[in-house]
Amino acid sequence: MRPLLTDGSADSVRARNSSAWLLPSGQQRTDHRLREQMRRFEDTDELDAVVIGAGAGGATLTQRLARAGWRVAALDAGPFWDPDQDWVSDEAGSHHLYWTEPRVIAGDDPVPLGSNNSGRGVGGSMVHFAGYTPRFHPSDFSTFSDDGVGADWPFGYDDLRPYYELIEGELPVAGEHWPWGDPHDYPHSPHPVGGNGEIFQRGALAAGVETRVGPVAIANGRFGHRSHCIYRGFCLQGCKVNAKASPLITHVPDALAHGAEIRPDCMVTRIEIDERTGRATGVHYRREGLERFQRAAHVVVAGYSIETPRLLLHSTSRRFPDGLCNDHDLVGRYLMVQGAPQTGGRFPDEVRMYKAPPPEVSSEQFYETDPTKPYRRGFSIQTVSPLPVTWSEHFAGQKMWGGPLREQMRDYVHWACLGALCEFLALPDNRVTLADEVDRHGMPVAKFSYSQCDNDRALMQEAQQVMEGILQAAGAEEVKTFKRYAHLVGGARMGADETTGVVDGDCRSFAVPNLLITDGSVLPTQGSANPALTIMSVAARAADRLVRGEGRPTT
Repeated sequence: MRPLLTDGSADSVRARNSSAWLLPSGQQRTDHRLREQMRRFEDTDELDAVVIGAGAGGATLTQRLARAGWRVAALDAGPFWDPDQDWVSDEAGSHHLYWTEPRVIAGDDPVPLGSNNSGRGVGGSMVHFAGYTPRFHPSDFSTFSDDGVGADWPFGYDDLRPYYELIEGELPVAGEHWPWGDPHDYPHSPHPVGGNGEIFQRGALAAGVETRVGPVAIANGRFGHRSHCIYRGFCLQGCKVNAKASPLITHVPDALAHGAEIRPDCMVTRIEIDERTGRATGVHYRREGLERFQRAAHVVVAGYSIETPRLLLHSTSRRFPDGLCNDHDLVGRYLMVQGAPQTGGRFPDEVRMYKAPPPEVSSEQFYETDPTKPYRRGFSIQTVSPLPVTWSEHFAGQKMWGGPLREQMRDYVHWACLGALCEFLALPDNRVTLADEVDRHGMPVAKFSYSQCDNDRALMQEAQQVMEGILQAAGAEEVKTFKRYAHLVGGARMGADETTGVVDGDCRSFAVPNLLITDGSVLPTQGSANPALTIMSVAARAADRLVRGEGRPTT
């Protein structure tokens, strides 16, 4: 038997995940044959695992379990996307990619939910993420011990490093040598830099800020049957050429080829528990207006940081009257966002910031705690390049309307834009609960309450000053900062025991032995990094440990 290669070469990736070679090699972007011939299970079949959600965590784990011979189905509430038919190079025409079901937001600093933090359909929010895939730093795993804030993970960076390397090869990730955190290289060389990136590099050099190109999960050159990036700038609308990674193209095809089922348009409403054994027996779900129940030996929740707590809280029973796995009132708590201010700079010459992937050039120089500052932890900076509709929304949000807004938008090609990711802290009262309102499935709507702390506000202010200084150093005639949020993690976090976390370091529930959670809700901290790569890596590690711990299931 050929040994499994683990380096970043194409042969190594193909030996463990052949998705890029299973995609069509012609003009079509969708693997119709694989979908038509996909194995289909009956509800009455007891699967080895049913996975709720086919995004970053769910699809990665499904692919790993299928490779290990498990009978596994992933149920997703949204559609099974066809990039040729469903995605358009148009901002206004891409809102169907977002989760737009009703939700209630509250708190002192309520967080809008939608395009930049919620996904819908197979592939999840990575279908419309920008493609930026940095690792977390070693310090992110011990913020409480080192800085007295946040929480420590039940395992360290070294435990996750090999999975970072595997997933970086499978996406694949392109970028320069990365000097921050744990210094490392990437499988693909960096992409060429566009106008926005050049301005960031010029201003950063003048301001004494170190930058690098990448890392982005966008193939630099052909990879398998995936095309080269064409620098069209519509990464956030679904990549029609399949150059940008999402689980839809990086893990789902291989999962199908190894016997997994991806079952779209299935809204899971409750997890069933055997009161006698305390084990999960399957999931109740709605499909095409019908109530159904899928039996499974293991249940894996991967609905992300709003839907995962909502499902657990709704899955009450005599054993769990306050919600599944909620004996210690931890489900839904410690939900985090990142402060994500964007700063634009107006330049005399045309910049045309849209003509490249949004995250081109980055800096993590301010990522770690600086003992000379009045706050803990830090922030990162990257180019962000909003397209025109989003750009106009930034100004409209500051009460610019009518003629002045039209004049502002005529100037769009002269603007460059940077964005920061500030590490907001995990606080217990930032949480998801169930609202009185119910949705079309009869489930209580999620209520997300969020309030910033003083540390959060200080980080936002510092990040704004740094970005404005960089653009001014590059020659900006005018700068403008827009305050906003990005990403969601937490809500069912890992902990050392059941009093500190909902799941352990292997993503297994403390309360229900055959229930796992493998989405971003398990992250105890979020760093100043986009979370997709870490979510996938944590899921890959959990799959490895599940397979080794349980052995090969009987068929």
